[in-house]
This record gives sequence, C-alpha cells and structure tokens, in this order.
Amino acid sequence: MPARPPYNGDQRKLVLGIDIGTTFSGISYCVLEPGREPDIVPVTRFPLQPTLGGDSKVPTIVYYDKRGQAKAFGAEAMDESIRETAIKQAWEMVSWFKLHMRPNSVAITSPGRDFPPLPTNKLAVDIFSDFLRYVFRCARTFIIEHIPGGELMWTTFEDSIEFVVTHPNGWEGEQQADLRQAAVNARLVPDSSRGHRRLHFVTEGEASLNFCIVNGLATNPLNAGKGVIIVDAGGGTIDISAYRKTSSPGKRSTFEEIAQTACLMDGSVFVTKNAREYLNVVLRNSKYHEAVDEIAECFDQTTKLKFREPSEMSYIRFGTLRDKDAAFNIFNGQMKLPGTVVAAFFQPSIDAIVQAIAIQQSSAKVPISDVLLVGGFAASDWLHSELKRRLAPMNLVVSRPDAHVNKAVSDGAVSFFIDRFVKSRIAKDFYGIMMYTSYDEYDVEHCRRSETRFVNDAGRLSIGGQFRVILARGTSVRETQEFRGAFSRLATEVSHLTSIEVDLLRYQGKNSKPRWRDVEPEKYQTMCGIHAHTHQAAQSLRPQFGPRGMYYRFSFEVVFSFGTTELKAQIAWKEDGVEKR
Repeated sequence: MPARPPYNGDQRKLVLGIDIGTTFSGISYCVLEPGREPDIVPVTRFPLQPTLGGDSKVPTIVYYDKRGQAKAFGAEAMDESIRETAIKQAWEMVSWFKLHMRPNSVAITSPGRDFPPLPTNKLAVDIFSDFLRYVFRCARTFIIEHIPGGELMWTTFEDSIEFVVTHPNGWEGEQQADLRQAAVNARLVPDSSRGHRRLHFVTEGEASLNFCIVNGLATNPLNAGKGVIIVDAGGGTIDISAYRKTSSPGKRSTFEEIAQTACLMDGSVFVTKNAREYLNVVLRNSKYHEAVDEIAECFDQTTKLKFREPSEMSYIRFGTLRDKDAAFNIFNGQMKLPGTVVAAFFQPSIDAIVQAIAIQQSSAKVPISDVLLVGGFAASDWLHSELKRRLAPMNLVVSRPDAHVNKAVSDGAVSFFIDRFVKSRIAKDFYGIMMYTSYDEYDVEHCRRSETRFVNDAGRLSIGGQFRVILARGTSVRETQEFRGAFSRLATEVSHLTSIEVDLLRYQGKNSKPRWRDVEPEKYQTMCGIHAHTHQAAQSLRPQFGPRGMYYRFSFEVVFSFGTTELKAQIAWKEDGVEKR
C-alpha cells in the first residue's frame, strides 16, 4: 500500500481500536498529528502477561467474586497464584461471554454447541463493560509508558478519544446499542450525543480487510479487478466477507463489498468443545474422567494447533510420566488419539466455511480468485491445508499472513477510522415499514385476509398488515447514501398529526419479495422506532372531504442510511417548501 497521506486535521487526536474477541482481545492505537503520516501501534503489554517482549493479544477472561465484583482479567486470570486464590475464595471464572450477545439471526449450527452460562445476576453487557474498562486501563498505561510525555498527552486527549469497537459481521443495531451501553457504563464515553459520536463500530470482516490492505496482502488480484474473500477465523465466530477494489491505479484505494457477508458460529472454541465431548464419552469409565476439562484444555493449547495429518496419531500431553491407563490409550502422561478422530473435531467448522465461501463466490458481482485467512484460528495448519484442498476445485487460492494475525482486527479498526477504504456495502436484509392500501376484491391475497378489512379516515375500504420495502436485500449501499419511502398518515383531527411515529422493520426470511407480515412473522424484526414532532406542519394542513366527511392527510418520508456501519433513521416532511427532519 502507498504511504498514507498526512493527517489533515488541525488538532492532535487519539484513536483507540478495541477488539473484544471470544477467546482473545486486542487493542491498537494511533496518535493523529497534523501534517504527519498516521502510524498504527498495537498495545503489547498487559498485567502479568508472560510473553517475553510483549504480546498483542490477551485472554478474554474475567474472575468475579461472590458479590459480583470483578477481581481479575486477562492474563491475570491465568496466573497460578490468582487461580489458587480464586479456588479458595470461590470466585467464578467467566469466558465466551461475547457469544451471549449474538442476535437470533446468528444461529448455532450444530446441536450441543452451547457455551458456558453467565454468572447469576450478570448480563453479557455488564461483563463486556467490565472488560472494556480493563482494556482501556491497559491502553492508558501502555501509551503513557510508551510515548515520551505520555502522561501529559493522555490528560490532553482523555475527553476526546475516538473509539472504534469491532463486532462480528452478523451483529447490527440491537447489538451495537448494547455495545454502546457497555462503553458508557465503562466510562469510555459519556451518555450524551457528543459522547456517542466518539464511539464507532466496524465489523470484524471489514477490519480484517483493512489490515490486509495496509499490509499489502492480496494486492495482485485486487489490482487486477478480481474479488477477494476475507475469512476472519476467530475463537467464537468466523466472519466471511467479499470485496473488490474500485479505485483506479495511482488513486487513493477504495473498495466495495460484492456479496452479502456471513457470520458463522463455528470458531476454534467449538473444535475444542467437540474434543471435550469426545473425551467425556471415551473416558467415562476411566479414572481420568474427572480430568476431562484439564485434558481438553491441553488439547486446546497444543494438540489443536499442531495437528496437520489425519493418517498420524495425535497426542494430548496433560500429566506426568506416572499417568498411565493402556485401556484408554494413556501412556506417560499423554493420551493418544487417531488423527482421523482429531480431524473430525474440525470438520463442522471446515464444512461451514467452505459452504459460506461457495455462496459468496456464486453471488458476487465479480469473479473471486483469492481467499485470505486471518484471525487466531488461522494459525491452525489443518484448517489452512483443508481449506486449500477443498477450495482448489473452485479455482480459489488460499493464503494467510505469516505473522501478526493476532492484531489484524484491532489494527484494522483503527484503519477504519483513518483510511475509510470501504465505500459501499451489501444490504443483507430487506428494510421497510408496515402500511395499508386500498382493498382490492380481485387480489387473491386481499381476499384471503378479507376479515381484516377496515374503513380508513378518508372513507375508503382498506387492508393492512403489508410490508413496504424501502431497501431491498442485495442492494449496494454507499456510506453516504440515503434511502427514502413516501407515506402519508390520515386523521379526522389535526391534533392527531402533530407527531408521527413509525417503526423501521427488517425482514430476514428467504422470500425474495416479502409483502405480508403474517407470512413468516418471526422473520420480521423492529430495528428502531422513529419519532418526529410535526406540530407546526400539521397546523397548516387543509381539510379534505371523503365519504365519511372531513379528514386531513399528512405526507412524509421515512429516510434512513447506514452511514459507515451504523443505521440512522429519520422522518422527513415539508414546511413552507423546506424539508424538515
């Protein structure tokens, strides 16, 4: 990638990119200096982190005491002395809490893929808030110690920091609202319009693309006009996104989504979960049955990463030389497993990834030639080699960065704020509002619902329950583009039109032309309520006359946009020829 242009702002600014992953988290930052090229730096020191020279990721773990107070985070929670204290004082360890925040649309694909419950009287947003507070504290300490004059600089920036928080591809308005509340509770930003404007969201898939662009990955196919699929294989979710380059050579790089993104609940934790379930069954009658969790943890930390050949035996080292049980293939403190068994632990995740990639390849607007594998799960040689083998017949080349994948998403989050590479995204669902129309006795669908007919305030026989699409699935959405739908509200009294309220809905079903809400009602979700004070405009309305007498009609438009990655919706109307919102 060519050098970034110098920052053209007139004031110094601090940007923090925060990636709270299912199993590991990362933070990156950039100090924007007027006239200087921005440089993204990962935070590489965390309390009690054992890695020599620092590590850009930290375990996403929290210990709570009996009163619900957070006592240890991240690497602290892995420290032996703290674990000993936790056992003595009956602290509760919490992990995978991020998965509890998922929307219903992101389903768990395989039976039995549940995950650890949350502590009593704790919501996922509460734990997320505590962990945000922890990583923010780590970032503060690192920046103060890393930058000359860091203490003074932090004091200057503290109330104006721009935060970019990542989330899986499948998360949208409701989950962003939860993340915003968590950030407010953690005191990252105040609960005000100004504070909310300092908090930004980006999908993990797009953040990974940013990382790949900045690090010069997939340059050749992108410059050739071909599409590239980014697979961010993480601990809990696997985010799959397809992009192409839209800018001309020599121009500032810009990109667009070319297929609907995917979010799979098939991350690396589920490989370990499959192993744990297998061990639980196989060791049921062994003296080591009580050690299943310990053995599974050893599998997670070593065997899973090293596995690469089903024809060879795999070993889980968990004990000492005295640990033996030949009947269960346990010798000298390690358990022997056939490679085919270990490969089966990976199979659901690999199948899901291949299927999602095939869907994106078939629906993309341009041919796709390359797949880039990033994220913590990408470190698995078996995942990498199997994807290469399975995707080769589809004429897809799979590659992965040699290093630094741990900071891909947090670095990419900061890049999202600085670079704004992606200019358009694909709508994954249909968006619109509920409405009614005049009843048509020759319309079969109207006749089927004839018992719901009513006479509106204009005196016309009408029928409701209809979904009016404003934005269709598969539409390419530019970040500054607005979508509008024209509507009207009737009333027999002006006072009933001094405020307008409508709900913006999303349809997530398979119907390509959704119309009636009573068909798949569970597939409709209210995204937000939109309210407008229209008192002055209502007072200028002129009465109209129908079969039932006088009535008033107020015309308005529902307007919404997705900005960068967040939904913004308003009601627009005219007052004296001027649009108001």
